Amino acid sequence: MEGTKVEKPYVLHFITPAKNASPFDVNMAYDAGYDAIAQYTNVQLSEVTGLVQDAIFSRGPRGVWRTGMLIGGRDVDLAMDMLETAKKSMVPPFEISVFADPSGAFTTSAAMMARVEQLLTKYYGGTLQGRKVSIFGATGPVGGCTAVIASKYGATVEMVAHRALTDVVEKAEAYNKRYGTNIQCVDGSTDELKTKILATSDVALCCAAAGVRVLTIEQMKTSKTLKVVADVNAVPPTGAEGVGVMADGVLIEGTEIYGIGALAIGNIKYQTQQRLFKKMLEGQSHVYIDFITAFELARKDLV
Repeated sequence: MEGTKVEKPYVLHFITPAKNASPFDVNMAYDAGYDAIAQYTNVQLSEVTGLVQDAIFSRGPRGVWRTGMLIGGRDVDLAMDMLETAKKSMVPPFEISVFADPSGAFTTSAAMMARVEQLLTKYYGGTLQGRKVSIFGATGPVGGCTAVIASKYGATVEMVAHRALTDVVEKAEAYNKRYGTNIQCVDGSTDELKTKILATSDVALCCAAAGVRVLTIEQMKTSKTLKVVADVNAVPPTGAEGVGVMADGVLIEGTEIYGIGALAIGNIKYQTQQRLFKKMLEGQSHVYIDFITAFELARKDLV
């Protein structure tokens, strides 16, 4: 009808250095309320500025806040570099929201740590502050993000090496330099060494590859300090024996340790990712979202 004002659609520009954009993330973005999603694959870091500025200058000041960008891929450091480049590419008042979540690692790690902290608060009267957190499968994207989150929120963090300790040391040093954390490394290449690690741990996180059994109930039972075990592996066998994929803060059989399974973590991750997309959609100003932002939202939702 002549004279009728038509609102601009909500558009999400999905950039990824990978060959394909994640169908999971595309579905999540549509379900959150985006009208259109444009996908850009095999994106190089050097191309981010051009893509951002094409997006911000094409819609006008009002259309800008109905525009967002999602950064995918599988590399945590590259995603953070892309996010930082995107921030520097904005030209106020032309600024859009940008959400980095490579392979869902940011929202998965945020969900896991938020649920771990909730259980510590509920049953042990405290947050992550002062807890010892041991991370198995620590060199992957989820393991790395959880290490940084736990350390920044006051935990003593150990990244556990199951093969070469030097690889884990290199990762920890890079995180410490970038995020100002104090993450330590420890050798966990044998069952005996894993048992020794658990003997002084408050929290054990299993972030290893799918189908890899990391911890046994017998190893957990020997610890007098272990309070929570979380596992992101949903493929049999689970990473932590006795922690079912649906376990959501239930005691592991024969122990006084609370377990959190992969699908329970996934449910919180799903809700967190949806909330973050809606935060981009509903606000009339831009936001920048990384794994720390995701953790803050997830822990707030679980209070």
